[in-house]
Amino acid sequence: MAAKDGDGWAECGRGHRHWGIHGASGLLVVHHDDAGVPYVLMQKRAEWSHHGGTWGLPGGARDSHEDAVASALREAHEEAALPGDELRVRGVYVDDHGGWTFETVIAEAPALLAVAPANGESDELRWLPLPEVTGMLLHPGFAETWGTIEPQLAPETLVLDVANIVGARAEHGWWHDREAAAARLLRDVAGLRLEHPVLAQWYPRIVAVVEGAARQVADVPGIQVVAATGSGDDAITEVVRRARPWERVLVVTADRGLKQRVTELGATTAGPRWLLAQLSA
Repeated sequence: MAAKDGDGWAECGRGHRHWGIHGASGLLVVHHDDAGVPYVLMQKRAEWSHHGGTWGLPGGARDSHEDAVASALREAHEEAALPGDELRVRGVYVDDHGGWTFETVIAEAPALLAVAPANGESDELRWLPLPEVTGMLLHPGFAETWGTIEPQLAPETLVLDVANIVGARAEHGWWHDREAAAARLLRDVAGLRLEHPVLAQWYPRIVAVVEGAARQVADVPGIQVVAATGSGDDAITEVVRRARPWERVLVVTADRGLKQRVTELGATTAGPRWLLAQLSA
């Protein structure tokens, strides 16, 4: 394993040549302004490069020891001086060409971060409002997948009705120590690669609402724990109500009344089996 051991040409199952012996990745950074307008960081490729003069994402060949996220963050830093520690990775989309893949890493930025070409691979870097993206001369690979990726740019939050899910899990004796049962659930969810209908890897913001005897459950890395001071249903409804208008919220619960309340606020719902099936897989 060595730095840049992925540099080189590869041929995919479609008979096309691609840069990246081990595949390639790119970083799609999005920022939503206060009105909810998404801005996407785009790179104009240097004229000398493959598909030079077209607009796409900072990115490049993946080294053998890297995953898609590490590769995309490295490439974006090398090409755009983009600070990876200010980004929140939200998912990975895989474009499989048959024996060669390009992985688009979607990340959220807290602001329109200052960027500039940091090496000779970029002629320009620009934050574009979402409606302007298709008006540019796009890299062919980016153009081909944009229609699939673009709907995935909205922030996503997964809200867990912990009491309801723990009850559905029905571990032996869970009712004697609801706090411990809730803690086990949260630890298991934190280590889970969640399923998504489009993304190969999905990292939503996760909010777990606990109540009653489980209110003292300790925080778990990657999960925001909300302790309900009263009704757990009321606390979950409030989490949904506070979501930004452009944010997608999925509530995991089997409670019919709660489902109706959050659906009226624009959220979608899934039953505990959706989550528990992934934990047992």
